[in-house]
Amino acid sequence: MSLYARVADLPVTIDSVDRRRYTSETTSDFTRTTTEYRLAGDDAVGRGEDVCYKTADHDALAETEPIDLAGDWTVATLSAHLDTADLFAPEAPTYEHYRNYRRWAIESAALDLALRQRGETLGEALGIEPDPVRFVVSTRLGEPPTADRIERLLALDDTREFKLDPSEEWPADLFTTLGATDAVQIMDLKDWYGGPDPDVEPELYRDVFGMDSVIVEDAAFVSETNQLVESRTERLSFDFPIDGVESLRSLPVKPGWCNVKPSRFGTLESLFETIEYCQQAGIDLYGGGQFELASGRTAIQTLAALFYPDAPNDVAPSVFNDPEETPPYPASPLRSDVNPVGIGF
Repeated sequence: MSLYARVADLPVTIDSVDRRRYTSETTSDFTRTTTEYRLAGDDAVGRGEDVCYKTADHDALAETEPIDLAGDWTVATLSAHLDTADLFAPEAPTYEHYRNYRRWAIESAALDLALRQRGETLGEALGIEPDPVRFVVSTRLGEPPTADRIERLLALDDTREFKLDPSEEWPADLFTTLGATDAVQIMDLKDWYGGPDPDVEPELYRDVFGMDSVIVEDAAFVSETNQLVESRTERLSFDFPIDGVESLRSLPVKPGWCNVKPSRFGTLESLFETIEYCQQAGIDLYGGGQFELASGRTAIQTLAALFYPDAPNDVAPSVFNDPEETPPYPASPLRSDVNPVGIGF
């Protein structure tokens, strides 16, 4: 039985839909706003987080009445109903892929509610035992970029691992310093975001790929870098374009890795299909976050615990994104609550 089939027929009763808005400053120097959907029924509440990045989309949502989902459903029939709903009416989203973000918020909230009404965890419904989650810390290095933040975090815990966003402003000796720590697991170039002809810096690619065994996320395929990138496919990972199986199949190469950000998939069906496809195709997985401020954070940690617990998961606890937090910080691997329920971790 497929992963999705194991949850598709779960019954869920919805009496009401509520929303709660969250706002927080981040260590990446921007203000993060999200909206959590709360679906209530049978004395239980299921939660799912809308991670649209533009505050304007959350402002527009706040001006509308919550979507009417009252009734008795299954996870699958509710998803089919959402196929016919415009979750951004009357205003279109800032970006079309935000439709998936909001769809994920509602579908994950519905699954969370269905499980809570049964008193089950997601792992129990899927027949998978969760494991402690290895996580990396995604962070910026400041202006000008230095290894100071990395060294401070390693001084507190020398087992800490990192995901970083390198840029052409990084001096060559910074790569040497970071490489000597053996703590950097993922370098996110973000060049795959740049359309069909992105402006890339070949020297940056040489520095990044020169860090042995580091996973390289969202590299571009252009004439200046093709030879290097295509010779390291086992180290390549993709994030932004991955919203289902076809998006993986359409990549120029078969990558060694895939960054699973659940909200990008929109539906539970697409998420579970893609996880199974990667398992069968020999593509390793790790979880990714989008500065979630509420239940979305526990959801990505739960999925990591079930499907890729030993990978360099970018699902660190929210304290690492909060500039007001101070040590001690949680350590990796992350263990779940003693008595989780639903999609809780």
